[in-house]
Amino acid sequence: MNKKIILAVLLIAAVLIASVIAVKLVRGCGALQNNIPGFTGSVSSLTAEARELEKKSDLVKARSTYQKLVNERAGSPEVMNWQKKIEDLNIQLLFSPVITPDSALYEIKPGDTLNKIAREFNTTIELIKKSNNLASDIISPGKKLKIWKATPAILVDKSQNILILKTKDEEIIKTYTVATGLNNSTPVGNFKIIEKIPNPPWFKPGAPKPIPAGSPENILGTRWLGINVPSYGIHGTTDPQSLGKQVTQGCVRMNNKDVEELYVIVPKGTEVTIVD
Repeated sequence: MNKKIILAVLLIAAVLIASVIAVKLVRGCGALQNNIPGFTGSVSSLTAEARELEKKSDLVKARSTYQKLVNERAGSPEVMNWQKKIEDLNIQLLFSPVITPDSALYEIKPGDTLNKIAREFNTTIELIKKSNNLASDIISPGKKLKIWKATPAILVDKSQNILILKTKDEEIIKTYTVATGLNNSTPVGNFKIIEKIPNPPWFKPGAPKPIPAGSPENILGTRWLGINVPSYGIHGTTDPQSLGKQVTQGCVRMNNKDVEELYVIVPKGTEVTIVD
């Protein structure tokens, strides 16, 4: 696994410890937290600036400001909140028409379809529609579409019950809390998403017929992302209280809202790495 991702996973755990220590230090430091040598701008002023940029919908600059806070004040008790802001802004930007360094404008050619464009750029029809505010699959030659150029990948850390959506260039887009398999039953290794099903039925072992989507007995929730191991995948849940625990039959379980978000972003073929 790439060293950057290993460090990122370790950072998530380490920050929790660092935050507790930092709270004690900050309480004794008073105004010093806003005047640290080498730190350009006070914490309070930069936080206020980031919030104001958000209000103005300048999401790119807001994200950069929160990133500056994370980079320069890694020991702050607020660092996890800033990191969450960055990840929320990542998704907002991804789902908006705003052009970012990892996206581009594509001019629709005669004969193009959303399916053809999605396959060409290894993305999804759902993401193209969402980021361009398209209400239907109908497109017209000459018009331009925002296309995400990055290649997504997924890392699942069983020890922390987290799923990290990242790019092949190791940029972390968002971290999700998940549930993994009881008794270490979630397989470890490198896999790929080979199946995507909205509102999946559940073929419960021993049941006379599939349990339909929407039934409280259907444990798969609203989306299924199957990997190339039979009967294993990433899916939603009817039991959100189980997230953060090792309780499943081996699949990776997510909050329905989160798996619906992930479903929009990742195409078939996306790499999934699962580690202990």
